[in-house]
Amino acid sequence: MLRVVGGTHRSRKINQVDTKDTRPTTDRNKEALFNIIGQYFDGETFLDLFAGSGALGIEAISRGSGYVDFVDNSLLACRTIKANLLLLNEKKNYKILNLDAFRFLYTTENTYDVILVDPPYALLEYEEILKIIVTRHLLKDGGIIVFEANKTTVLPEKLENIVKYKEKSFGNTLFGFYTMEE
Repeated sequence: MLRVVGGTHRSRKINQVDTKDTRPTTDRNKEALFNIIGQYFDGETFLDLFAGSGALGIEAISRGSGYVDFVDNSLLACRTIKANLLLLNEKKNYKILNLDAFRFLYTTENTYDVILVDPPYALLEYEEILKIIVTRHLLKDGGIIVFEANKTTVLPEKLENIVKYKEKSFGNTLFGFYTMEE
């Protein structure tokens, strides 16, 4: 079981995706991440890409986001997200999309204040994901992108007007934080 670490659903338990292909973000890492991006919880729009159980997007909802798109290519993951949101009695301001992350990024018309990207560590396509976000203008002015990766991963420093402004390691996990240059 996973736990919501802050906000209106604080300490509530949610389900993991019952598969070895999904690696949940630990409670400690989730808390550290959301403390760093704490200024983004006043109605902002979030994208939880490679959503898995939906734990990151659910944490955003619990802390006051205005809307979350959950995207995962696994039907089991999407069912788990739906079950978790029902468990928390969340009925609006989100959408669950059973799509490949790249297909979603190439076709969505939405823009986001916060884009959370937590792909399987073996994927290593962070630069490609960043390139799509930049060229399709999916990040709103003043928004941020957060990549979660294995701590040995070398995340891109910059792409066009998007720059990495912070990198933090917690255990085996690396978070890279990106925003638009001024």
